[in-house]
Amino acid sequence: MTRIDDTPPAWDERTQLTTFLDYARDTARAKCDGVSAENAHKALLPGSPLMTMSGVINHLRWVEYYWFQVVFLGEEDRGPWTEEDPDREMRIAVDFPLTQLLDEYAEQSARYRELVAGNGLDKQAQRAVRDGLHVDLRWILLHLTEETARHNGHLDILREMLDGTTGD
Repeated sequence: MTRIDDTPPAWDERTQLTTFLDYARDTARAKCDGVSAENAHKALLPGSPLMTMSGVINHLRWVEYYWFQVVFLGEEDRGPWTEEDPDREMRIAVDFPLTQLLDEYAEQSARYRELVAGNGLDKQAQRAVRDGLHVDLRWILLHLTEETARHNGHLDILREMLDGTTGD
């Protein structure tokens, strides 16, 4: 996979925000290029048994679902997590091929690009997050960029531990 450039094609706020989120998404997918099916499901960190390549990708997918569909649009939460198993999206990732998880993440990202394009950055989320606070779409884009970039660091570490591959 070829990553997009992190330089936006225009300098307005929306283009800058969406370019950086897309860059972070593409980086996550690029970190998975060439990972074997077996390695995609290996947990290498004793203190983090859910931290696998497939687990991180599935987590990123479901985090975007939560922020865009549940918080921003106000839809019913149909995520895989439960009160008893709040990290279930990472646990169940080992039941799916990494290629499927990557495809689903890419398809979902395309849908969310359209959602973002059709809404103003100042538009507030339908659901409150903390203390009754309704974040706006701008905050959600910033949050998802931070979340994805942070997990790209985890993917870097896992990939190097799995097969020695390092990258940007």
